[in-house]
Amino acid sequence: MPEGDTVWQTARRLHEALAGKVLTRSDFRVPKYATADLTGRTVLDVTPRGKHLLTRVEGGLTLHSHLKMDGSWRIFENGRRWTGGPAHQIRVILGNADRTAVGYRLPVLDLIRTADEARAVGHLGPDLLGPDWNPELALANLLADPARPLGEALLDQRNLAGIGNIYKSELCFLLGATPWLPVGALPADRAAKLPALAKKLLEANRERPVRSTTGRRGQDLFVYGRAPRPCLRCHTSVRVADQGDGSRERPTYWCPNCQTGPAPSAARPQATQRRTTN
Repeated sequence: MPEGDTVWQTARRLHEALAGKVLTRSDFRVPKYATADLTGRTVLDVTPRGKHLLTRVEGGLTLHSHLKMDGSWRIFENGRRWTGGPAHQIRVILGNADRTAVGYRLPVLDLIRTADEARAVGHLGPDLLGPDWNPELALANLLADPARPLGEALLDQRNLAGIGNIYKSELCFLLGATPWLPVGALPADRAAKLPALAKKLLEANRERPVRSTTGRRGQDLFVYGRAPRPCLRCHTSVRVADQGDGSRERPTYWCPNCQTGPAPSAARPQATQRRTTN
């Protein structure tokens, strides 16, 4: 699933292609908006909010989308062949005189009043890459339920917005705690560093084509996706297990030597591709 840095990059590409230009094509391919037409309206801006995208259009309208696991927005110069997937996976098309933005497999697509954006994203906590970032509030949100496992608290977008499964595993590794450690049991000095560390990781990667948390070329992540290969620090075999209530399968990676705290007794030797939602 795209995480906050990837959504930020998508918003920037959409903004560069659409903002300030009049729409000459508007094609919604979902039954709910079959008759909606934005042709003739100017796109004002495209703004990311956590993992959500807000495309604001002249006339007080906002196109709200969320990529979840498989969704994507692709930008094409007019006249070029579209390569984002088969035509039946297209959910919306927005075009101007120069470029066309095509939304593929978008599981969330809503056309709402700009004044009502809070109904779509108002539940989100401080955005790690947004102007509303507030580290003190983010930490207070995380610690509000001290018994909750750290990994689950980090994924809850109501606490802070932008962290997905990859950053969850990497942050827990850098904090030296397993994702199953109750967030209230995280030592105070490490808890105090958490918001700034999370922001640092996402900011460092929002301009990068390949995400890296290690700074090592060819070894981009400390633990995510590495089971059962050795930990980059101590060479212990990295473990993986699903975390959550069973309704959402999230492969979670950790090093049993570098990270302290509880962990599942049964861990898979390596992960298969899983679907996640948040």
